[in-house]
Amino acid sequence: MTVLTSGLTTAQAAERLQREGANLLPRKPPVPWWRRVLTQLRDPLIVVLLIAAALTAVTRDWTDMAVILLVVVVNTTVGVVQEIRADQAIGALERLTAPAARVIRDGHQRQIPAADIVREDLVVLAEGDIVPADATVTRAESLLVDESALTGESVPVDKGEADQVSSGTVVVRGRGTAVVTAVGAAGAMGRIAAMMVKGSGLTPLQRRLVGIGRMLAAVTVLLCAVVLALGLARGQNLELMVVTAISLVVAAVPESLPAVVTLSLALGARRMAARNALVRRLPAVETLGSVTVLATDKTGTLTEGKMTVGHLWPTRSTTELLTAAVLCNDARLSDGQALGDPTEVALLTAAAEDGLDRAVLHDRFPRVAERPFDSVRKRMTTVHRLPDGRYRVICKGAPEVLLTDQAAIEQADRYARSGCRVLAVTAADLDTLPETIEELGLPLLGLVAIVDPPRKAAAATIAACRRAGIRPVLITGDHPSTAHAVAAELGIDEVHARAAPEHKLDIIQELRDRGDILAMTGDGVNDGPALRRADIGVAMGRRGTEVARQAADLVLADDDLNTVVAAVEEGRRVYANIRRFLVYALSGGAAEIAVMLLGPFAGLALPLLPAQILWINLLTHGLPGVALGGEPAVPGSMERPPRPPSQSILGAGLWQRVIRIAVVLTLVTLGVAVWAQQTGRPWQSMAFFALGAAQLGVGLGSRARPRTLANPMLLLAIGGALLLQLAALYLPPLRELLGTQPLALGDLLIVLALSVLGYAAVRLDRILHHME
Repeated sequence: MTVLTSGLTTAQAAERLQREGANLLPRKPPVPWWRRVLTQLRDPLIVVLLIAAALTAVTRDWTDMAVILLVVVVNTTVGVVQEIRADQAIGALERLTAPAARVIRDGHQRQIPAADIVREDLVVLAEGDIVPADATVTRAESLLVDESALTGESVPVDKGEADQVSSGTVVVRGRGTAVVTAVGAAGAMGRIAAMMVKGSGLTPLQRRLVGIGRMLAAVTVLLCAVVLALGLARGQNLELMVVTAISLVVAAVPESLPAVVTLSLALGARRMAARNALVRRLPAVETLGSVTVLATDKTGTLTEGKMTVGHLWPTRSTTELLTAAVLCNDARLSDGQALGDPTEVALLTAAAEDGLDRAVLHDRFPRVAERPFDSVRKRMTTVHRLPDGRYRVICKGAPEVLLTDQAAIEQADRYARSGCRVLAVTAADLDTLPETIEELGLPLLGLVAIVDPPRKAAAATIAACRRAGIRPVLITGDHPSTAHAVAAELGIDEVHARAAPEHKLDIIQELRDRGDILAMTGDGVNDGPALRRADIGVAMGRRGTEVARQAADLVLADDDLNTVVAAVEEGRRVYANIRRFLVYALSGGAAEIAVMLLGPFAGLALPLLPAQILWINLLTHGLPGVALGGEPAVPGSMERPPRPPSQSILGAGLWQRVIRIAVVLTLVTLGVAVWAQQTGRPWQSMAFFALGAAQLGVGLGSRARPRTLANPMLLLAIGGALLLQLAALYLPPLRELLGTQPLALGDLLIVLALSVLGYAAVRLDRILHHME
């Protein structure tokens, strides 16, 4: 007996398993936890924070050091956890593949673990089986395979002898045998798994933070070195100036930035969850706000993901056409569940909506003979006994096989060009049961056009993307005519059809190489690599495969693409809040350095003591800075285009704004100090209070909706910080620690009034320069 009938022998299979390995998907070698931690700590901003922590330890500012280290620990932990979760996508592929399979060995059928299948094994396939490995069909009886998870094609594919079947696909009808041609990494699932091992790189936000971290490190060290040199040149004590320079480094570095980023992302993730968008990776929240291209799958994303009768073209009556379609049909509806070929299920559903009951029709017109559908004949034929004793022959199949009438051919072509799958139904009544079933030349009952209809909200979602400056692109494994028809109906100009998983990666990389920030939606196994490669992967939660959900950054619990638009708005809010915090923190840090640089030229030997600098930094960069991350979205944010992908986080006029506000803070502080010195007042304490209060004014003026009570946490944080600033002047323990003196009520009110200029500067700057 040959392998085609008896399969391999047990000895042959064992030898091949030993030589070629098991039928398992490739896995990345496990990364030890300490290596994951070191990877997170190499981030430039984290490095700056670690340096700042070391410097605060030198100055014995244990509180500030503890806060900085806590931020580092939290961010590192979040990064490591999310990295581990991403690795679970490969495990999801393994769960999708068949855990067991039936093979013929030594001439006998037996069930073995799918991992033990080897090349040239003869596998047995039947309805409901998951194909365990890539194979070539050697025998097929009405074999129909659902390949949608791999190709995106919504219609199952007929398989005959010599056709290929892929691992992970599902047999929905019929039975057969197949000889295995590839296992493990060499198979379809293996190739997808190998593509998913590759990471997607840094998010846009992470890339921008890397840049700002390097810039801050260089500029801060340089300016503080200048302060140190100037102090020594004026004859100041070396130890005092070293501590002052270190304090300025800590003050200039916005160590709350990671905390603000984490809080903003966490709040964004919580808001998205309330809108049915579940975030699996926190940076994905901000990435959505950067998106310039939305690449979407078709089946189940833009469309309903189920076959529906879209058009009927009867030659006699609709009822007669649907009755024949129900009789020449092997699908069934049971307890609300559809069983069988999706195309035949669509026919039953349409008939039920027309009042036709499958069970009643089959009882009235029992089937007495049949010729099942196969991919060669492209048709199915059944014979039924009529109540009067005669017989009815019904045939349904491909129009190009059954049609002869020119009008019907033209109508079928029109349906096909619009993206429909077209079936022709023919029938004839006979006086006697025929010895052979004649299928061709029967009178035409009509045409049935079956579609996977677009989702009701899809067109509105695509329009909303366009208004927000996001270009929609359709990438699908489906037939070009179907893909272009759906795209035309929804207003999508760019279409990539018949895209295999590796082709989707090429398309995504090409879009990213153009400089676009890409969001990719999908639900099938074939979408897994693309979801990983995109800047942000979005998976369908209900109908999506576990592979797609594990590979994605965002999962839509309601499978509604409109949820992506809501998530984009949330992403833009997060990015705006990060920029809002940077204006607040950097303008304050720049003002502190400027005061220390320019003060001596105004006759102020040492404008602020090191402890005073650190206190201001603790109050302003602490809770008020973090609370800025919870600001609501600015109205109209979705009516503007996304920011350019190459734009710095300090771009679009932000660094100029930082300088303008820093100038105001510096002038207020130095003005108060010089006036107080010339009038014999405690000038250093007044400068200390003015700088801190003016910075808090900047925080208050940075609110997204200043005339509302939105984000009450920010109001409470600023109020609490102002009280602590007052306590630094009037509580003896704090006065001794910070070297301050109490102010007379009149002097305090004067400083408070001038500090309002910090608030005014921000508000006026936003109005004059039309910034958020």
